[in-house]
Amino acid sequence: MTKVLFVVSAADHWTLRDGEVHPSGFWGEELAMPHKIFTEAGWDITIATPGGKIPTLDRLSMSKTAGWPSKLREVAAYLDAIDAELKHPRVLAEIEPDEFDVVFYPGGHGPMEDLPVDPVSGALLTRVLASGKPLALLCHAPAAAFAAKGEDGSWPFTGYRMTGLSNLEEKFNSFGR
Repeated sequence: MTKVLFVVSAADHWTLRDGEVHPSGFWGEELAMPHKIFTEAGWDITIATPGGKIPTLDRLSMSKTAGWPSKLREVAAYLDAIDAELKHPRVLAEIEPDEFDVVFYPGGHGPMEDLPVDPVSGALLTRVLASGKPLALLCHAPAAAFAAKGEDGSWPFTGYRMTGLSNLEEKFNSFGR
């Protein structure tokens, strides 16, 4: 059975450039739909967060600006169905990356608050990247790569092409500046 690790932000806010603190967390659809797809494929999923803190759902991700009502209902229902799993994440520092076949980071603004400066997440990313195993960082989650460092201090993602939410797309958010 394929084992996948979901590394989820433990942040409940995003500090904007002007210092304003905006409530945030993980983006509902970006956690729920991959989780659902992987579960339906028969994959074994483990959720881990920095410190084992219960992840916070970004309420904006469930607002009318985040998608069609039918999709938001589907996401909400699925998140409710996995609530027990979300309320008991593993401690990221206690994870052995070699136990997993795939590592996945769902997005949201929360990952931009804690994961870019989390040395445990950075070490995990560095190790998984070096292993050649599949590694996926969705939407804003590529920000977590900033914490990755090679043994010599170099950035292990040098030379890789990445995609994420663009600055233009961010401006669609009322607080994107």
